[in-house]
Amino acid sequence: MTHTFLNRRSIIAAAGLAVPGMAFLSSAARAQATQPQAGPFRYKSGDGQEVDAERGFFEVPEDRRIPGSRRIRLGYVRFASTAKNPGPPIVYLAGGPGGSGVRTAMGPRFPIFMALREVADVIAFDQRGVGLSASIPDRAATTPYPAMTHAGVTAWYREEMQKAWIDWSRAGIAMTGYNTAQNADDIEDLRRHLGVEKVNLWGISYGTHLALSVLKRHPNSIGRVALASLEGQDQTIKRPAHIDMFLDRVDHLMGAHPVVRAAIPNMPALMRRVHERLEADPATLTFAGENGPVDVKMGGFGVQLLASALVANPPQLSMLPKIYLALDAGKTDVLTPLFPPPHRYFNLSGMPEAMDLASGVSPARLALIEKEAKTAVLGDAFNLPMPHLLGAIPGVDLGDDFRQPIRIETPALLVAGSLDGRTPLEEQAEVIAQFQNKAQVLVENAGHNVFEAHPEVQTLLVKFFGEHAVQDTRLTLPPPTFPIA
Repeated sequence: MTHTFLNRRSIIAAAGLAVPGMAFLSSAARAQATQPQAGPFRYKSGDGQEVDAERGFFEVPEDRRIPGSRRIRLGYVRFASTAKNPGPPIVYLAGGPGGSGVRTAMGPRFPIFMALREVADVIAFDQRGVGLSASIPDRAATTPYPAMTHAGVTAWYREEMQKAWIDWSRAGIAMTGYNTAQNADDIEDLRRHLGVEKVNLWGISYGTHLALSVLKRHPNSIGRVALASLEGQDQTIKRPAHIDMFLDRVDHLMGAHPVVRAAIPNMPALMRRVHERLEADPATLTFAGENGPVDVKMGGFGVQLLASALVANPPQLSMLPKIYLALDAGKTDVLTPLFPPPHRYFNLSGMPEAMDLASGVSPARLALIEKEAKTAVLGDAFNLPMPHLLGAIPGVDLGDDFRQPIRIETPALLVAGSLDGRTPLEEQAEVIAQFQNKAQVLVENAGHNVFEAHPEVQTLLVKFFGEHAVQDTRLTLPPPTFPIA
């Protein structure tokens, strides 16, 4: 799903834009202090609804490749089925990496979790290192905040990740165990823990990247999969050319609004102009820090990071024209409320970065990405901290066998939004080709968070997991507007 997880999440939270699956990570220290117990409890959604649920835990090795590896506790919340004869449990795989399934269920997808109980138990699973499964202790960054230029941010991430890896390893954390192969084996252990022959998978973004690994490693344990905003085995880093294609589509939509077109004859050209000017001459922005005001140099790369976060869904995407018009007019203070304080932005959690590093990128795709990034509107900012962290921690890459596509016979429902700027349709097409037994749902004008974008998607999910036939379907939402005032 891709991934700039901490930074996209932090920017979006600062802007007051809720994104399911991007809830803040619970720390291992807080998890150990509260020690939630297994068993029945009342689950409360973000809007105050309550439902009976069960909290469960099981243990796995932190790194199965290390004899005697430390064992870590993984947690989930089970919503019991209301069916007389429920089907295989439906396991929700959150995006990120680093999203919490348990917290995602509290948000706009809560009604879908509840509706799916008609056909099976629904499991909101917290992946290793996240939420109920937190296992990496909090650690304050020690590297000074950089200028938000390409060189400054890249150097910060590499230095801070190397320091953090040493600190976590000295604390007894097997950081090499935080990869998608181990994560996939956790799903197999969850199946055994639940005592069922098969489970069904329901995932989005990075959750689909994880689901593909489960299908590769444990194909006989999976009955059906419903996946949205697909991220393939070799798509941890998105191709800059595909992001440019998406931005061209957005520019075409803007052309339908005469006032917007008059103000912005070409949106990608405006974006390039702003990026180039600020990267050459960064603006100074003042943020509220832990110990008083903090000045940060904001280069064009910082603005590219912001845009990379906001293109995910139409409500945020629609903000881009007025932001870039303000920046083009020299009004850089427009950025201040959109970025979190530096101590929150420049911070590592461990799990997201380790997962991305391990999934890596094939040499051929990396060469293509590096070539395309030289001229792309968003350069290589889109997937920070990748490829910027490549090679910072030697020996963790899972290798090209991990990234190889597979032929998938498992019944699949594949859902996409036409205005998904995080996993553009061009990227998703490469993944869709692997599925031989699929139904596709395209929601016109929906974004990355497509599951809750159109009410009919919920109906199709229930039907699919109820093992009823689902046909290829096209749903439509109104196109976004682009206010420029």
